[in-house]
Amino acid sequence: MTKIVLVGAGSLQFGTGMLGDIFTSSVLKGSEIILNDINEAAAQRTLKVAQDFIAQNNLDFSISVDSDLRNGLKGADFVVISIEVGDRFALWDMDWRIPQQYGIGQVYGENGGPGGLFHSLRIIPPILEICQKVVDVAPNATVFNYSNPMSRICTTVHRKFPELKFIGMCHEIASLERHLPPMLEQPRDNIKYRAAGLNHFSVLTDVTYVDSGKDAYPDVRTKSEAYFSQMPGYSEILTASRTTGKAVETEGWMDIDLSHINDVRPWSDRWLFRDILERFGYLPITYDSHFGEYIQWAHDASDHRGILDFYTYYRNYLGKVTPTIKAELHERVVPIMDGILTDSGYEEAAVNIPNKGYIKDLPDWIAVEVPAIVTKDGVKGINMTVPSGIKGLLTNQIGIHDMTAEAILNQSRDLVIQALLVDPIVTVSKGIPDLVDHMIAEQSPWLDYLK
Repeated sequence: MTKIVLVGAGSLQFGTGMLGDIFTSSVLKGSEIILNDINEAAAQRTLKVAQDFIAQNNLDFSISVDSDLRNGLKGADFVVISIEVGDRFALWDMDWRIPQQYGIGQVYGENGGPGGLFHSLRIIPPILEICQKVVDVAPNATVFNYSNPMSRICTTVHRKFPELKFIGMCHEIASLERHLPPMLEQPRDNIKYRAAGLNHFSVLTDVTYVDSGKDAYPDVRTKSEAYFSQMPGYSEILTASRTTGKAVETEGWMDIDLSHINDVRPWSDRWLFRDILERFGYLPITYDSHFGEYIQWAHDASDHRGILDFYTYYRNYLGKVTPTIKAELHERVVPIMDGILTDSGYEEAAVNIPNKGYIKDLPDWIAVEVPAIVTKDGVKGINMTVPSGIKGLLTNQIGIHDMTAEAILNQSRDLVIQALLVDPIVTVSKGIPDLVDHMIAEQSPWLDYLK
């Protein structure tokens, strides 16, 4: 019997969503599922929804809550982590706004730039504690992480626990599944694609037509403007939701119906996306402004109305989510579990794992996002050719990832300062020590360990 532990299962979005994915799998039928969350009442709420769904659909799964993670991990085959600490949006506001007051222009401030650093400093220590328990209790388990900042988390975890089977998962790759078929006017099964880079900082590297073997990238470049320039962005989605009361789920591996939105600003929320495509010739898989969290000139090139409207919409959407389960596949972790258990050998589109040469000229220790082959031995990345210009952008992140990991593992305020000073987003120096002290004070107790 397979045992799956969901850490952070009290989350409305993660807990019920992941259970719905698990319930689609015939391979996982009969599995034992353990729900764990520091908020036991939230985990119990997820449990009640899950038990009702299992009973109504006569499913063969056993499910329970265990607030003692060490106990719950005993005999685990798979562990899925999706956690945040504290008030997510209040802390995100600090990550984003406070560095701006110190003269640092940053986009979003969630995964890259100073905001991404402070987010990392808060969330990685508790993830390391979870991983320590896995190493102690279930060292052979495969651990999947959905928390952000993905690449910094994965890089630090692998530095601390090099033998742990720890895989970062993100659904940004799903944008290619959504957009390539209608843009190229082809069925999904006639398009083969690969992408590579860092999480939220990855591009479509190659795309072909399956029936002819013909390179489809020239068609992508030709058709992208007509397709993306007229597509609604978060400004239009927010306006429509306020007008109609209709919320649109914008994440996951599914089509999104935006047919009710007609009035669109050209390239809404995709100004930076457009610039990368035009100047570098490659399609970012993150088709809104998230790509700009890692680029020093992105603040000047981004659609700031779209950025603010995304943040407002996302915060409002999560505040209104009702915890329900749908037996529909939204994420990719369940197919990977199935592939490991059946030794399938299939190709997964994107995993976050240590580089080990998969992207040339990046260090082996940095966590890259690449396609991988899934077998009983886990996931093995595929060597990818990343265009020189994009690789130049990626290499700017090497020092940041290195210093983030070192600052956390050494619990060092001085290394946090260094991590900021090697970040290309940071173009000032005088106030950086004060910024770090300000954030440590504001984000107590999560940053109290920095000395």
